[in-house]
Amino acid sequence: MVQTANQAPAPTDTSETGRSQVLPVTAWMLLAGGLVGLVVLDSAGGLYWIQHHGPAKLIGALLIVALAVVSPRLDSRVLPVAACVCAVGSLCLSFWIHLEMAGSSESLGFAEPAGLVWLLLLVARRGKPSWAALAVPLLVMAIVLRPVSVSVRQSTTIMALLFALAAVTALGTGLGMRLLLVDRRRQAAALRLEQRTEFARDLHDFVAHHVTGIVVQAQGAQVMAGRRPELVPPALRRIEQAGSEALTSMRHMVGMLRGADGEVALTPLAGIGEVRSLVEEFSAVGGARARLDLEGTFDDLPVEVTTTAHRVVMEALTNVRKHAHGCTEVLVRVDRSGGRVTVRVSDDGRPRHVSHSGFGLKGLSERVGLIGGSVRAGPVTAGGWGVEATLPVPPAGAVAV
Repeated sequence: MVQTANQAPAPTDTSETGRSQVLPVTAWMLLAGGLVGLVVLDSAGGLYWIQHHGPAKLIGALLIVALAVVSPRLDSRVLPVAACVCAVGSLCLSFWIHLEMAGSSESLGFAEPAGLVWLLLLVARRGKPSWAALAVPLLVMAIVLRPVSVSVRQSTTIMALLFALAAVTALGTGLGMRLLLVDRRRQAAALRLEQRTEFARDLHDFVAHHVTGIVVQAQGAQVMAGRRPELVPPALRRIEQAGSEALTSMRHMVGMLRGADGEVALTPLAGIGEVRSLVEEFSAVGGARARLDLEGTFDDLPVEVTTTAHRVVMEALTNVRKHAHGCTEVLVRVDRSGGRVTVRVSDDGRPRHVSHSGFGLKGLSERVGLIGGSVRAGPVTAGGWGVEATLPVPPAGAVAV
């Protein structure tokens, strides 16, 4: 019987890491035009032409509107500080209006509260937490208290409730976007950790493959030293070449793990050409002859499929070196049919033992499962041991989300 090891696919999501983005030009123009339009509307209603505090209202509204327009370009520290200053200024103006006007409704306006609501949303979304904790209550009070700054009656209370609803909506929207941003950062960190773990596994497999070949060649050189000394120098050259390739692989992958920018490629780049090189290197070592059969076209395969196929062949050939006793021939077959690629590696040897303590089949199943494939491994009918991996090929033009 052939044992089956399936791993459920683990979809990955590559989202933005949460850096603040400047508003698109169209949205920025709509924001600026809407706030300026509210200033004009308030001015047409005579809000800014009242004696004493009229000019103060106009100056305050213009300052808050100007800050709201440039707020998308402010960083997480400057934005809540500037919002605090505007909120305190608005509260002071409301207190002045309360002292100067009694029984009048001329204090109502829309430009200043709208600008404060926008600032509240942005502060809740990306303001520095220490300053945002101070700015949020100040902004809410400045928005809600302006309608009732003169007197508390039915019309001003209704307006205050509407302003409070707008403030709560903006605060909830900003906090929701902030939590989404934190979640995306957490997902990005988890993805980087997963990628580094995959690189560590690949590093183990690369080194194990090359070192196993070095050991086999060194053992063969010792046997040939007494019988056919002329074959020792070529064996030493192959050992040197295998050692150099192992060092190159380690330096390349460890260099990626230590990348200064913290970003790691999903997998080391490998294709069908590298699979052919693996088979040729296996045969060059001696002890068993490996043959590669390719069927289908492989030029348009995505990199995650080719690198996984390379990984399957490398792991299988390494296991043949370690565990197949009396092996004389290894057949590697890569077949593309429809929407899948099938990789089969079989030998005619007798398994010495199957190790369950290392990565082995489990690590290979996890790697294949990352792209939604499956692995089968076990004795084959004709004798020997076989490994078969089925790798799905996404349709052309499919976009990962």
